[in-house]
Amino acid sequence: MPPRASLKTFLATARAALAAPASKRTTPLTFVVGNESADLDSLCSALLLAYFHTYAPPKKRASIGDGNVNGNGGGSSRTLHIPVCHLYRADLALRPEFAAVLRDADVRGEDMFTLEDVLPPPPQQQQGGRGGSRGRDGGDANNEIEIAPEDTRWLLVDHNEMTGPLASRFASRVVGCVDHHADEGVVPRDATPRVIEKSGSCASLVLERCAEIWEALGGGARGEDGSGSGSGGEKRRGGDNKMVEKVEDGARIDAQLARVALAPILIDTSNLGDKSKTTAHDEGAVALAEAKIAAYEEATMTENGVRAAGEEKEKEGEGVDSRYDRAALFARLSALKDDLQHMSFRDVLRKDYKEWGAGGLNLATSSVPRGFGYLLARKAGGDVAAVASAIRSWGEERDGSLAGKEKEEEKMDLVVVLTTFVDDEGTFSRELLVSARSEMGVKAAELFADKRGGELGLETWGDGILDSGLEKNGEGKGDGDGVIWRRCWRQKAVQHSRKQIAPMLRDALKEVAGRG
Repeated sequence: MPPRASLKTFLATARAALAAPASKRTTPLTFVVGNESADLDSLCSALLLAYFHTYAPPKKRASIGDGNVNGNGGGSSRTLHIPVCHLYRADLALRPEFAAVLRDADVRGEDMFTLEDVLPPPPQQQQGGRGGSRGRDGGDANNEIEIAPEDTRWLLVDHNEMTGPLASRFASRVVGCVDHHADEGVVPRDATPRVIEKSGSCASLVLERCAEIWEALGGGARGEDGSGSGSGGEKRRGGDNKMVEKVEDGARIDAQLARVALAPILIDTSNLGDKSKTTAHDEGAVALAEAKIAAYEEATMTENGVRAAGEEKEKEGEGVDSRYDRAALFARLSALKDDLQHMSFRDVLRKDYKEWGAGGLNLATSSVPRGFGYLLARKAGGDVAAVASAIRSWGEERDGSLAGKEKEEEKMDLVVVLTTFVDDEGTFSRELLVSARSEMGVKAAELFADKRGGELGLETWGDGILDSGLEKNGEGKGDGDGVIWRRCWRQKAVQHSRKQIAPMLRDALKEVAGRG
């Protein structure tokens, strides 16, 4: 078996393949992409699925839908899968938790692929903005790679309907998915893969799907007598030094992959502690990944049982050479994910963003890891009007993403902010703000509040200081910020996240749109 490829080597190989002249480029190109919120789960899931599918042994290729991609019929040649981050390169800076995960795997942000690598430059590029586009060296991006949709295939992770800037160009080229959201019914039933199951993290489903591939890759590092764990595990005890080095190299790569997998699973399940989210898929994936890390730690033991490298526990950037500690890894990544100190209000709203169309109307959602009390005090200086202004500006910016669609004056009918945080008493909390920006949006918002308010345990936040607009009897006025109706609530039913609330809002939009 040839030497194992690290994640860094894999990404460099993919970069060279994508940069090749069109006449020498193998087609179709196969891309793997997460959803447009580009959270840790989407980013890591795309990276892992692309890696494992690329290096799947010949006997495993047909089972991943790779048997006839390039017309070879038997799946004897490997198909490169290219992982794409569903964001513009400038927005990687808003995700320090992902940067930390990459460092642990000896990868840098500039090694990753972003929207600039697969799409023509967006109009009216804004540095650090929605259309922001900066090159790999920090200069202006110059995407000279023309990728025709018909020369691509796309696998979706952490969603099962392509959205965002990719959709208008590549939605018809989707051939499979691995996801844990509600089935949108878009990916064909006979697609391979087509995995849509409940789990806390999509990365758990990716690992479960690729477990046999991972074991087969590790098998080449076993000793001649068949001993070892499949990921390495043979201790440093003399004999064939090259075999020991091979074992350790393979085990090190496995430990890096394991940390990439563990990061989103631990974040999304609160270190496997959130029983409303954690499933057997998540528990099994964590067990598999931690076994790989244990194998590496065993492989780097000296004869006296002392680690050959990395004596200390988890530290930022220490990677696989630090002793693994699940609780410490979770705490480190959580702190990075929740740190909004140096972000503007706009950056906070765009860090974890998703939008949908529903019945000809539009929904924009931002998930924020701090409460409205924090946002009001720290990002708006205690000024309620500044909160309203930030949300209004964000809605107007997102209107721009709809340019070129069927209706010239189409806008985001609902702009929604969902907060998730632990309060001062240590209680896990959620809040919800719904801002309606059209008459149909108001009808949908009121329908949502009436039908779902009890189920979600919605209670007015802060004595209604963030509320605005018309009451049911038609009295009252907007606050001059372009919003007809806005409500902010505490959400007592904390088991419901955006995964459940967004479909509720979309259903409300579809219902009012159907009434005309």
